[in-house]
Amino acid sequence: MSTETPQPPAREAAPAPVATPAPLAPAGPDPHLFDRLSVLYKYRWATIAVFALVAGWVMVDSYTRIPAYRATARVLIEDPNADITTPTEIARSVQVGDPEMYLQTQLRIMKGRDLAQRVVDKLDMARVPEFNGQGPKPTQLAVGIALIKYYAAWPYRIITSTQGEAPKTPLDITDNSAYPDALVARLGVTQIRGSQLVDMSFDSADPQFAARAANAFAEEYVTHNLALKVETLEKSATWLTGEVEKQGKLVQESELKLAEYKEKQDAGALDSSQNIVVARLTSSNEAATKAKLDRIQKEGLWRQIEAAGQDVESITSVLNNPNIQNLRSSISVLQADKARATERYGERHPEYQKAVTALANAQDQLQQEIRKARQNAKSDFEAAQQQERELVAQLNESKVAATALGRKGVDYAVLLREAESNRQIYTQLQTREKELRVVANSRTNNVRVVDRAQVPGEPFSPNHRRDWAYAVALGLALGLGVAFGIDYLDDTVKTPDDITRRLKLKFLGLVPIVSGERHPLISGPVPHDFGEAYRSIRTALASQLPGGGARVIAVASSQPLEGKTTTAVNIAMALAVGGARVLLIDADMRRPSVHKALRMTNDRGLSQLLAGQARMREVVQRTHDPNLLTITAGRTPANPSELLASDRMRALLTGLETGPFDWIIIDTPPVLAVTDAVILAPLVHAVTFVIGAEMTRWRLAERAVETLLSSNPRQVLAVLNKVNFGRNKYYYSRYYGHQYKNYYAESPAA
Repeated sequence: MSTETPQPPAREAAPAPVATPAPLAPAGPDPHLFDRLSVLYKYRWATIAVFALVAGWVMVDSYTRIPAYRATARVLIEDPNADITTPTEIARSVQVGDPEMYLQTQLRIMKGRDLAQRVVDKLDMARVPEFNGQGPKPTQLAVGIALIKYYAAWPYRIITSTQGEAPKTPLDITDNSAYPDALVARLGVTQIRGSQLVDMSFDSADPQFAARAANAFAEEYVTHNLALKVETLEKSATWLTGEVEKQGKLVQESELKLAEYKEKQDAGALDSSQNIVVARLTSSNEAATKAKLDRIQKEGLWRQIEAAGQDVESITSVLNNPNIQNLRSSISVLQADKARATERYGERHPEYQKAVTALANAQDQLQQEIRKARQNAKSDFEAAQQQERELVAQLNESKVAATALGRKGVDYAVLLREAESNRQIYTQLQTREKELRVVANSRTNNVRVVDRAQVPGEPFSPNHRRDWAYAVALGLALGLGVAFGIDYLDDTVKTPDDITRRLKLKFLGLVPIVSGERHPLISGPVPHDFGEAYRSIRTALASQLPGGGARVIAVASSQPLEGKTTTAVNIAMALAVGGARVLLIDADMRRPSVHKALRMTNDRGLSQLLAGQARMREVVQRTHDPNLLTITAGRTPANPSELLASDRMRALLTGLETGPFDWIIIDTPPVLAVTDAVILAPLVHAVTFVIGAEMTRWRLAERAVETLLSSNPRQVLAVLNKVNFGRNKYYYSRYYGHQYKNYYAESPAA
């Protein structure tokens, strides 16, 4: 490369560009199904590997297991209280227990060791090949898989607090006490929902023995339940017999006490059929009441007669007397006869005298009857008064007798209730005893076998068809889980959506990864889409920074190896190829790379220029493109940050803005490593922040952006570098279309 000082024509100064507020690329669309599919495509090999391992593991386990046959017998368990009750129910007269609780208890009994011991005695377990070590033996691979499954499931056993035993080799039992546990381990008891039916299933490598064992369990359970029920009924009946004898003695004692009390206390009248005292009291009360009413009536009549004095005839009871009424009628007739005799004969005539005499006699008789009626009323009143006194005295005597009898009735009622209660309990106990005897003799059972177990025609385990479906489902689930888990744990920036949504930066474009070259340049043999990416960035920069003057851009990144220098060099080349005059400055004086990318010398550069050890024309170098000039970093100084923050740096940038260049591209150090980029950020028109796809972590990128923004730069634009389009086809196609890469791949390399 030549080191001659360029002589560009002088150009007029242009005002600083004004940044537009709107981002170049809008925020990405909402997550789509293809976003999820792209994750699977990205981690497809991990997903396929996990799927293959899981599915292979399940199927190897399926095809290496010893076939197991399952025979099932069905048992009906009815309500135990349907035909007879318990002694507790007899005493309390209440229904005992919950049917569901009873059924659950029976299920535990079916799985109990006592029932299993009965089955062992019935099946002669010592001659069964499966339990004496002569049955089929699993391969070592199957044993190893079973052990791995057992030890891999320890978190589940800890969470559920279940106890388990490690898988063992085929049984070779010499101690008879181990047979019941071995049978219980192979027995399954399942209640059919919504019914009283229970399935008792047994698993075995021998289908004949599986059916025999299932039927033996069902039959022994039914037999044992009947024996237990009969034994319970016999015990209850025996208990009731003793209770009946005790209760009979209590009845006899209570009857004797009642009879002795009646005899000693003369309380025979307390019986409802012989209660003379009560009847007498009732009769006396009715007679006294009637006498009182009669006395009141007659006293009223007498008081009226006394009050009337001589005018007794005005009293209604006197007027209603038949004799008085007849005499008054006779007097009326005689008075009429007297009047006629006076008119006809005169007062001296014998007929007249006769009429007067008859009238006087009738009036005398009337007065006598009135006096008689007065005397009768008085006599009746006095008689009624006397009778009332006698009946009241008789009533008081009856009350005294009734009170005495009532005191005796209290004790008598207690003895009577006790006798009746004992007699009632005695009758109930006798009835229940007879019922229990009848039920015990009938030997009815609330449990019976509904369906006997049949010899199974094919093994239930392993079920290869089911295992294939399980293997595919489990493999897919774990494969998808691994893919999405890795993607979730990967907290690096991957797509343009990540930049616009989370970092809130304007997006310039993305650059594909190029393998082999540390600093791939668009001027070299690189894929065509690599060059097109930088041409697209060039267009975006032109739209973001319009204007006629020189535009100064700093290129930074959060950490090394993100392609910051490569991006700066290629942007400069793309601008130069487009006809603009570009100056590329390497401001990373600690680890300069621009001269390596362009294959230039680095004897003199920016550090000598800022230190006053060289002039501008001495540090500017030409490249193969006449429109692109560069200033390398020079030898590493002792104080790079102080040089970049110096007035000479500000004066240099001010002079360049009014110089002959259209673009000034400055390669700066990583933001998180040193503060050089932060120092230059306010002095340039825009900062191009380079982010390595799938290598820059979120927290580092966010911290770097916050550091840049703290210096109040004019604009911060983002470039997503080293994008693996093969692993992110969906995102690439969303921005550039499905056929973009294929279309330009047909063109010759730039």
